[in-house]
Amino acid sequence: MSDVKFEYQFKDRDFNKLKEIVYARTGITLGEEKRQLVYSRFAKRIRKLNLQNFSEYIEYFEKNEESEVTDFINAITTNFTSFFREPHHFEFLKNFIAEREMASRYCRIWSAGCSSGEEPYSIAMTVLDSIANPDAWDIKILCTDIDTSVLRKAEQGVYDAARVEGVDERLRSRFFLRGKGARNGLVKIRDEVRTNMVFRQLNLLDEFPFKKGFDLIFFRNVIIYFDKDTQRKIFSKIAKLQQPGDVLIIGHSENLAAVTDKYALIGRTIYQRLDN
Repeated sequence: MSDVKFEYQFKDRDFNKLKEIVYARTGITLGEEKRQLVYSRFAKRIRKLNLQNFSEYIEYFEKNEESEVTDFINAITTNFTSFFREPHHFEFLKNFIAEREMASRYCRIWSAGCSSGEEPYSIAMTVLDSIANPDAWDIKILCTDIDTSVLRKAEQGVYDAARVEGVDERLRSRFFLRGKGARNGLVKIRDEVRTNMVFRQLNLLDEFPFKKGFDLIFFRNVIIYFDKDTQRKIFSKIAKLQQPGDVLIIGHSENLAAVTDKYALIGRTIYQRLDN
């Protein structure tokens, strides 16, 4: 494709170099259709750093990678999410927890690519709404994302009230606090929801630091950004974190075909770890 004119000079070689850096640092594959997105995301960094064009930004990044890499990654990651997105997954979670209510009352859940927190808070609310006595359980929910800016928002647990309009009124009343005065129009997750949640930055390309595995992993709308080879590497690591019978949930537009043979489909984008 020929060079395209933008506010900031953005040559084909700039686009190709940024794609190369993004892939090396995050594993995310960017096609030609992402050119406008790449421009708009990194133009903000160019403006903030008072640079003249994309070539200058690339040179700046290469000279200052250690200090710039976090803002670089935060700029390119996509963070669309909502509470109780893909509701059938949370119906499955209710049944999953109900089975454990009759057994171990132990559960480790990982929300990978947790973004600004809507997914893991939906998980936590579903769990709390499904058990009679939370104190009798040993539950931990790990929430990770590569983007530190959305992780900060997730930890705060504060959202525009409009974000929770689609949440069941009973759950809204039980698990959210409504802001007053200067915080009118905002809602905050109650502390009881956050009790068993841990938020951590994690690049899925890195070695996983976990000492124990997970009974249930939400890995939704993440793999679509990786090429098949990177997907295989990531799912190979994920499979090592789960025992036969453990569950992996992915996004509605995703599948594990030609990626891993460690899981069997048991529901709509719901997979169970096999004994292999």
